[in-house]
Order: sequence, then C-alpha cells, then structure tokens
Amino acid sequence: MSNFIKIRNINKKYEKNKTIKVLNDITFNFESGKAYSIVGPSGSGKSTLLNLLSLIDRPTSGSIEINKSRINFNNKVENDIIRAKKIGIIYQDKNLLSDFSAFENVYLPNLLLSNDKSASTYLAKKIIKNFGLSSRLNHFPSELSGGENQRIAIARAIINNPEIILADEPTGSLDFENAKQIFKILFNLKNKNRIIIFATHNRYFANMADCKIKMIGGKMKITNERID
Repeated sequence: MSNFIKIRNINKKYEKNKTIKVLNDITFNFESGKAYSIVGPSGSGKSTLLNLLSLIDRPTSGSIEINKSRINFNNKVENDIIRAKKIGIIYQDKNLLSDFSAFENVYLPNLLLSNDKSASTYLAKKIIKNFGLSSRLNHFPSELSGGENQRIAIARAIINNPEIILADEPTGSLDFENAKQIFKILFNLKNKNRIIIFATHNRYFANMADCKIKMIGGKMKITNERID
C-alpha cells in the first residue's frame, strides 16, 4: 500500500517578547518510495517542520494528514500511538538512553508495542547484527563510538518497521567517512511503502535524495537542480 503525508497551509509561530514566525503557509505532499532532503540555514524551519511531522509539536494553523487520516493535535495519546507505530525518529544527538545498553535501547521500543519479550529480543538482536554491532550488544552509549551510537539510534528508529523515517542532522557530529556509512544505511531503508525525510547541512548527502527541499524564510522551495 502506498503511503503519504499531506501538509496543508501549515503555519508555526512562537510568542515570546515578540512573534517569531518560523513556518509560513506550507503545503506539500510527501510520497512513499522517496527520500526527501531538507536544507537551509539555521533558523529556516528545518527542525520545526520535522517536529511537526513527528507529531512532537503542533502547528499554529493548518493540517497534517497521514494516509488519509487527519491528525488531531488535541489527542496526545492517539498521536503517541501513531508515532510509536508509524514514525521512526533519528536525532542529531542520538538521544540514546545512557543507562541502558545498546541492546536495551533497540529492544525497549518494540517491547512496549508487542509485549512479547522473546519476539522483541530476537528482532532487536537481528537488527543490531545487520548493522554489524553484535559484539557491542551489552555496551552502553558512552562505550560506543559516534558512528556506532548513530547506527544503534537508527536500529531503534526502525525496529517497529515504521512507514515514515525522520532524521534531523543524523550525521552532524560525525566525520565524513562515518557519515557516508550512516547515509548508506538510511538509503538502504527506502522501499515502496516508506517515506524518508532528513534535514542536513551537508550538500553532498542532500543531493542523494529523490526530492530536494530548500527552506527559505519559513517557505519551502522544491528543486530538481543540484544543491551547491
């Protein structure tokens, strides 16, 4: 089944000492089977857009629809369930639980959904093995390299087989060789039923996407041209 995200007339502003408008009347369709890169200077709205798509934040106005189902931003419990089942999130700072091992970081999100320890154990070990980290199962995040931590973060994000993968600067703290490995893994996750959306400052990786989005002044500009 083909999956999609529709965003319609999305606005996001923050009220502090003055009104700060971050996203300005954005309308776009994200389609499954494609990888989307989002580029733009700091403060252009990249992370804000990803936070809205992940249902962590809510728009000031406008709507988001996932597979013909309009998101009700007043229903936090329902949105938490949608996020757990349908959305895998990869953060720049990895956000691994420091007091839990690599295995536990990957295992727990699946256990919360399946309530089946045996099945969750098998699946977590299988994914970690596929990422070449079987020897690091019982290591804590502080005992792993930056590249290893990020691979565990990706394993955690995909263990529930999400339809949507969102990544905010997933290689921001890595050297180029480790970053290439992470993006190779990320693009290998693309399939006909999955949407991959990532924000990056790195033009090399941005140009690998099927669709390139430039964020400028809270607006989206779609380009088929190479980003320099």
